[in-house]
Amino acid sequence: MNAHPIGGSQYPVQLSDSEWRERLSPAEYQVLREAGTERPFTGEYEEVRPAGTYACRACGAELFRASEQFDAHCGWPAFWAPQGSDVLEVLEDVSLGMRRVEVRCANCGSHLGHVFEGEGFPTPTDQRYCINSISLVLQD
Repeated sequence: MNAHPIGGSQYPVQLSDSEWRERLSPAEYQVLREAGTERPFTGEYEEVRPAGTYACRACGAELFRASEQFDAHCGWPAFWAPQGSDVLEVLEDVSLGMRRVEVRCANCGSHLGHVFEGEGFPTPTDQRYCINSISLVLQD
């Protein structure tokens, strides 16, 4: 279980637990609303796409552009920056006995993945937003 429960009144999109369960498949719900993680190398967006915008699967908010996606060989989609400075929420996550930085959709609070810094990737930010494919929808 994540160190920070998902939900609360600070998000513009507010749905009850039962409404989220109706909107999302069980696998989507487990990742987006319970801070789960899909198995590596199984998601549909792990390979870099040439164009498009990635939106939150739960609420449709635009989060990342394909132009900021890179191949990190980590098993999940990796981006070096979000679409804007206000589209994501970041929180400390100590759920696995280590310090990580969780990434959530700022519009609905859904869990997307984690962001890592200082790994040496040749990107403009030296950040890797490691995002679950199941949290995203690619829009052309």
